[in-house]
Parts: sequence; C-alpha cells; structure tokens
Amino acid sequence: MRTETLVRKAGKKSFLFMKDSDASLAIAEVAGGLAQRVLSGGRRAVAQAVSAVENREAVAAPLLRALFPHTGCATVLGITGSPGAGKSTLVEKLAHEYRRRGERVGILAVDPTSPFSGGALLGDRVRMQALATDPGIFVRSMATRGQLGGLAPTTHDAALILDAAGFSTVIIETVGVGQDEIEIAGLADATVLLLTPGLGDEIQAFKAGVMEIADLFVVNKADRPGADQLERELGVMLSLGARGDGWTLPIIRTVATTGEGIGELGGALARFREFTAASPVKLERRRHRWRARLLELFRQTLFERAVSGPLRDGTIDRAVEELLTLRRDPHQAVEEIIAAAFPRAQSPGEHPPSTIDHVGIAVESLARALPLFRLLTGQAPEAEETVAEQQVRVAAFHLGDTRLELLEGTEADSPVARFVARRGPGLHHLTLRVPDLQERLRKLEEEGVRLIDREPRRGAGNTRIAFLHPASTAGVLIELVER
Repeated sequence: MRTETLVRKAGKKSFLFMKDSDASLAIAEVAGGLAQRVLSGGRRAVAQAVSAVENREAVAAPLLRALFPHTGCATVLGITGSPGAGKSTLVEKLAHEYRRRGERVGILAVDPTSPFSGGALLGDRVRMQALATDPGIFVRSMATRGQLGGLAPTTHDAALILDAAGFSTVIIETVGVGQDEIEIAGLADATVLLLTPGLGDEIQAFKAGVMEIADLFVVNKADRPGADQLERELGVMLSLGARGDGWTLPIIRTVATTGEGIGELGGALARFREFTAASPVKLERRRHRWRARLLELFRQTLFERAVSGPLRDGTIDRAVEELLTLRRDPHQAVEEIIAAAFPRAQSPGEHPPSTIDHVGIAVESLARALPLFRLLTGQAPEAEETVAEQQVRVAAFHLGDTRLELLEGTEADSPVARFVARRGPGLHHLTLRVPDLQERLRKLEEEGVRLIDREPRRGAGNTRIAFLHPASTAGVLIELVER
C-alpha cells in the first residue's frame, strides 16, 4: 500500500531510485492492485486508472494489459457535432435515459486544449453536475492535449477502463471542431451527429467528412426556426444513396434542454444495436477499430523512440539551426535522424553496422587552432575536456551526426604530442561508432586484424574505446567507440 501511495503522488518518478528489477516488481504489484479495484467497479479506482493513462505513468501499460481480457462488453456511443450544437446537454439527458433502463453509464467528454498554456476549461464537467450524485454514472472530462480529430490521445484507453469497470454504455462526446472530426467513427459502435438549424445552408449537408460517419442524425434545438428545413435537406441528402450495410439512417428531432425526443433517440440507438448484432457490421467495425488502434500505437511508439535520442543529445536543435541557414533541407534531416534511430537490419552472419562517430585532428595548440575552427564550423566547441589516461586535451565540434575533435597533447611524450613532432599537425585518427565494442574486437581479431587495444578503455565523454593498429588499416589510425 505504501508503494501504491507513492505512485499516486509521484507517478513515474516513484520508481526512479529503485533498481530496475525492484521497480518492475513494484509497478506490476501496483498495476495489479489497481486493476482489481477497477474490475470491482470502484469509482475512485476508475478515476485513478484514467489519470494514470492520461499522464502516461509507469503503471499505465501493465494496468491496461491486466484489464484488457475483461473488456468487449460495453456499447460505445459517439456524440459529435459543431460547438454549440448542444452535445453536453443531450449527453446528460441520454445518460438519464439509460439509467432509467437500469444501465451503468460512463461518460468521456473531450474539451479543447489551449495551444499556448496547455490548459483546458473542462466545461462539460460543469454542465453535467446533475449526474454527479448518481453512483451508476461516471463522468470524466479529457483535454485534447493538441490532438486533432475531436478526441484526446488516450480516449480509447479510457473507454477500455470504463468497459472493464462494468459500465454497459460508454458515451464519448467529441470536442466539436468541425467537418473533419471523424476520429470518433474509429472508436464508437454507433456515432450520433448533432445538427442545429441556422448554422448553414443546404450546401453544408452535402459536404464530405463528418456527415459520412453518422449512424444517426439528430436535429437538436428543434424548437427553433429552420428545423423543418434542415430535416428536409437531410432527407434529400439521404435519399441520394443508401448505405452499403443496409441500415436506414434515421433523423431524430430533439430539444435537449427539455428532454424532448430523448426517448426516441434511445429507441433508435437500441434498434441500431440490434441491427449490428444481427449482421457482420459490429464485428467489421471492431476489426477496423483495432487495426486503426494498432497503427496509431505503432506511429506513437516509433515516433517516441525515434526522437527520444535526438531530443536528448541536441540533434534536433542542431538540425533546426541548419534549416535556418539553409545548410540542410528538412527531408534530409528527417531521413538521417530516422536512419540513426533505426539502423538497417543486418543479414545472418553480417556484422552490426558502424557509423562515423568523429574525426580527430592533432594540433600543436588548441588556443591557436580554436579561432579558425570556430570560423570554419560557425559554432563554438560543444565540449572541452582533458582525458588523463590518454594525456590529451579535446575540443569537440558537432557537425550533423558526426563530430570534429581537436587534440592537443598534455605531455611532451604523449601519443598526440609525438604524432605532431613526427608528422606535424593533421589528421590523427578516424573513429567509428559500433553497437558492441567487445564483440567487434573479438570478430576483428578472428579476422587477423592487429589491435592496439584488445580490451576497451575509457575515452573522452566517459565512452568505451579501442584502437586498431595502422598496419592493418591502410596506415590510418582507426578508433572504435561504444557510446
């Protein structure tokens, strides 16, 4: 329990100071305990589970893994429409309708997020206060957090949590952004589109996008002038072609503020549920839903893995500076970052690929050489350090995915100082980055390559390095580095 309390208070950071094995066990223990409480229908546990998923805490993935086998029972309804169409009010009345039928209802209401502050006014939570005291209804507002399409990034996972918690109906109210808000169709078993009179002419009824994903049309605020005309325009549009699945799209008139038409809407949704249960529609929708979800998770996971390293080591910031000065085009920058993040797969028996890590140039004096190389590279060295083991001072410049290192010997008999005395300043060595230095040295020695270092030693930046003898490398001193 003490660990679980830490998790609730500190999220991912709770496990930072544990050993990996201890942290994994603690995460699994907390996720299992929370999953059991969610399956028991505890409202507080459901709220904690949704928060863990939204905040991407360490327990989120194992929690969802534990809950997934218990899902698939809830009917997911999507309520979409333009801002001001009355979605929140209709959702509130529809939830009451389902409660009268004895169902437990979970509601996920998505609100827009500020692109400047990242905050959101969760107005749906304010509008649905009348539901707060009903133990059979769970309401959660979710911010879009910058995602387009009308849903929040974790809406799908939150719906799974409500499903596992025993809510027979899950209603998702989209943010209400416009005609291309179609993401809900990939999540909901039934999608309801709200239209209101006075928001456009008949041309609006024929526009592609959100009009094509609806399973039911609702003319809300039907007590206003223009409701009859809007219904006629919808009827004309629907008469132009039938759906391929055989479902006849109904048009329901409602006045959500008074509850008028809500019972009829509930009946139409029940008929659609019966229709899909008796046809392949429901299975095909869920197959499409999981395919889309898998592709979405692939995109998200691969993106995070691809950019995590470049964000930490400054590669993306350097690419931005190169774009500003037109030294590189954005497509080239992206291709190079992806290539570094996902190296080419090797064939059986093939050595793992190497990349050029840096080029070392021996100089007589860093103080005299640095001004010229600042001018050549257009930047100051990112780091200067002394490596006592090699008796050398190093100044490093980042050049795209590689580096240029200037080397100055710190002692008269150091390797770099002897190189300069014998050959003069110039190219000292070429460094290749390898994924497993010890294994690469073993394979090279098997091939008869002469090694200066048979075991790795410490290099600049606390890396592991080893040198190959120039006698085996066409007279060029080759360094291998494992970062």
